[in-house]
Amino acid sequence: MRLFKLSICFFISLIAYSQENPIVMSFTPETYGAESQNWGITQTDNEFMYFANNSGLLEFNGSSWKLYPVPDNQINNSIVRSVKAVGDKIFSGSYMDFGIWSRNKYGNLDYESIPHKLGILIQEEEQFWNIEVVDNLILFQSLSRIYIIDLQKSLVTIIESDDEISKIFNVEGVIYFTKKNKGVYKILNGDTILVSNSNKIMSSKIVGISKIDNKLVFITNNKGVLFLEKNKLIDWRPNSTIDLNRIVIYSFLKLKDSSLVLGTISNGIIHLNVDGSLKYNIDFEKGLNNNTILSLFQDKKDNLWLGLDIGVSHVNLSSRFGTYNDSSGQIGTVYASIIYDNHLYLGTNQGLFIKQKDFDGPFNFIAGTSGQVWKLKMIDNLLFCGHNKGTLIIEDQRIKTRIFDANGSWDFKKIRNTNLILQGNYKGLHVLEKSSDKWSYSHKIEGFDISSRFFQIFNNIVYVNHELRGFFKLELSNDMKTLKNYSLIDSIEKGSGSNFIKFLDEYLYSSSNGFYRLEKASMKFQKSNSLSEIFKDYSPTTTLLDINSSENMKWCFSGNNILIVSPGSLSDKPVIEQIPIKYSNFRNVVMGFENLTKIDQNEFILGSSNGYFVLRNGNPKLDNIYEVNINSILSSVKNETKQALDLTSSSSLHYKNNNLYFNFSIPKYGDVVDTKYSYTLEGWSQGWSNWSSDTSQIFENLPYGDYIFKVKGKVGNTLTLNEASFPLAINRPWYLSISAIIVYIIFLFLGSISIHNIYKQYYNRKEKALLIKSQKEIALSELESNQKLIELKNEKLEIDIEGKNRELAISTMSLIKKNEFLSTIKDALQAESHSREISEVINIIDKNLNNTDDWKLFKQAFDNADKGFLKLVKNKHQNLTPNDLKLCAYLRLNLSSKEIAPLLNISFRSVEVKRYRLRKKLNLPPKSGLTSYILSL
Repeated sequence: MRLFKLSICFFISLIAYSQENPIVMSFTPETYGAESQNWGITQTDNEFMYFANNSGLLEFNGSSWKLYPVPDNQINNSIVRSVKAVGDKIFSGSYMDFGIWSRNKYGNLDYESIPHKLGILIQEEEQFWNIEVVDNLILFQSLSRIYIIDLQKSLVTIIESDDEISKIFNVEGVIYFTKKNKGVYKILNGDTILVSNSNKIMSSKIVGISKIDNKLVFITNNKGVLFLEKNKLIDWRPNSTIDLNRIVIYSFLKLKDSSLVLGTISNGIIHLNVDGSLKYNIDFEKGLNNNTILSLFQDKKDNLWLGLDIGVSHVNLSSRFGTYNDSSGQIGTVYASIIYDNHLYLGTNQGLFIKQKDFDGPFNFIAGTSGQVWKLKMIDNLLFCGHNKGTLIIEDQRIKTRIFDANGSWDFKKIRNTNLILQGNYKGLHVLEKSSDKWSYSHKIEGFDISSRFFQIFNNIVYVNHELRGFFKLELSNDMKTLKNYSLIDSIEKGSGSNFIKFLDEYLYSSSNGFYRLEKASMKFQKSNSLSEIFKDYSPTTTLLDINSSENMKWCFSGNNILIVSPGSLSDKPVIEQIPIKYSNFRNVVMGFENLTKIDQNEFILGSSNGYFVLRNGNPKLDNIYEVNINSILSSVKNETKQALDLTSSSSLHYKNNNLYFNFSIPKYGDVVDTKYSYTLEGWSQGWSNWSSDTSQIFENLPYGDYIFKVKGKVGNTLTLNEASFPLAINRPWYLSISAIIVYIIFLFLGSISIHNIYKQYYNRKEKALLIKSQKEIALSELESNQKLIELKNEKLEIDIEGKNRELAISTMSLIKKNEFLSTIKDALQAESHSREISEVINIIDKNLNNTDDWKLFKQAFDNADKGFLKLVKNKHQNLTPNDLKLCAYLRLNLSSKEIAPLLNISFRSVEVKRYRLRKKLNLPPKSGLTSYILSL
């Protein structure tokens, strides 16, 4: 954000000449970031301003300043003494060097030394104070030489001088220069010709040479202005109150309108008309940083630039606005103004003041008017003054009549078709009456004591608006002497800043809530939607107010505009003209007491707390239409150094280089209107941005793609002639390049095939697995079926075994019973007799007891019931005899020794012996049971 000092200062006092000065904008060294002194000023075709500063070449583009030190200076001294622009090139003269500045493709200036390029030897300590251009020749002037350079032909001509050359001047294509103590010379066809060596010239320093009325004019530093007429110097004695002989002049400029500007050492600038009359004098009190004017320049918009001993100032000669500032405080706050009898009257809080219109004389105080003046109004060619102390009639620049002495007269309105004036006062309404061509006080309208600043008359009805207490309707008698009735109108939505006006032959109540129109037929107020809609688009910040001296025109503030409202010539729709203005510059206007007076066809006075402003409406001049420029574009990788882009061609950026910084400006200087910008980045933005005063824009982390940056501007309400644009592209990242995408497609294709094959193999495996699973399930099912068959067989076998075991048990028991029975018989027979017959019977019994067939039968049954047991025992214990195996078989059946004895046909004891022997053969430990072991096998 550039810093500036906007000065609306004015040189005025009651003993000095008053001036309505142009707006002055001053820039301090702190603002532009360089040294104080500025020795020269110039402007390029793109309307950028350049200044010869002690720190180097200073550039100003309307929004920001930039300093270019002179590079490669012999002693690192960057002081620039002179500048001159030719097209878009800038020539500069400095300490022991002069050269040319050209803008490079990045938007910055590059310097080239002409002596270095052409091999020119510069004198020791030589400095170049002035530059002039004639045709294709560039002239650089030092205090001892004039270098004439033809860059196209690389030719150099040097004019040497033993005497000091103070300055060179270009007057209508002829170069003049002065030699100290020798006079004024001109260069003609390469020769120096003496023009004048008058004592007046040699005893002073020539700071300017020009022509007025086709006569050569010399502006001296201390002898004023001299005309050369018939080879004689004549003092110019203009029609001015300023004695130029008492002013030390340092610089001079003839403006395009032929008026003269003198830059002084201690009096600021003096602007003289062609006839020599003073146009204005601007110095430190009026807004300059300093009273010493080192250089002067008129830019392409006809405005004046001043290079000061401290800083830079801009005087806006082409602005619609002027200022009158009461720096002394003697006039005070202006509450009313009017043009009457070719004089400008100011009604202030200090009294009534007057000066002749269009004359730069002092404002004079009108005796007897000390105090607050509220209103100045002309009725019947008489000037009525509403004063805190009553009502005055002014004539012949004095108080003619004091017709009302009660406190506070707000306003006056003549009652139609009568000789009466209704006057609003601090406490109600009063009537003035004209009799025998003289106005006098008549009476007060009793019964209404509310302050009546805003009121309107409709027949015998008076409407009074009080912003705080409301809107009143008063019904008066026909003779305006009696108040018949009054009431508060509640049909109107009360709003802040309200007013009641007459416009387009209609009565309108206006406030922040819109407009209400008085319907004459019903005498009721209805909201005027049409007017409310019209003004809604302008967003007024004050209510609609009367313009003094113009009953048919109204005005109001609207944001950064003043609206002038006048009747339409072809329709009932009002014509609204916008005067663009920075409202912030008019904070000195007293809110609630805004007053605007029409003093000429297109000229108005706006009162302020320290003087007034002069406003001029109408269309802006064609040469005050502006263009917007893109000054620089930077790009960067995030958090890395920014790089400048080539402004002459579109750029293609690396994908990581996707942070963009745009800087733009309109070369508009020193006006009091806003400069705003709107931009878009096509390919990224959704549309144009809102209007803003920002002159830079940043876009971060942009994706790859093609973009066009566009910016447009407006000065006040006027759009720039152009839209500046710059195309650029951010390349795709390598992994999104066309070749990479082709590779991705190939890999995708191959990957698809691979995935297809993988899925195919997967599903084949799945299918095979399902088949195997199915087969396994079938096999398992078959196995389960077989298992069930086996189980059934086993169950059958178990049943068979159980059956055979039962058979074996039955057989064994039968055998035991049989043997027991036979043994019993045998024992009985042996006890009875020993006959042969009995012996034979006993033998038969013994044969039956030892019958091997019984054993075979038993063994077969035992093997069926317990297959492999006897074989297992035999294999495990090969030393067992058949009788041992028999014993094992019987023990397997868990038979006791008693049960075994009959089967073996031995005694119980013999069985025990056999058991003992069997234990030994089986190598059983003592604690192991024989039967348990046999059963465990």
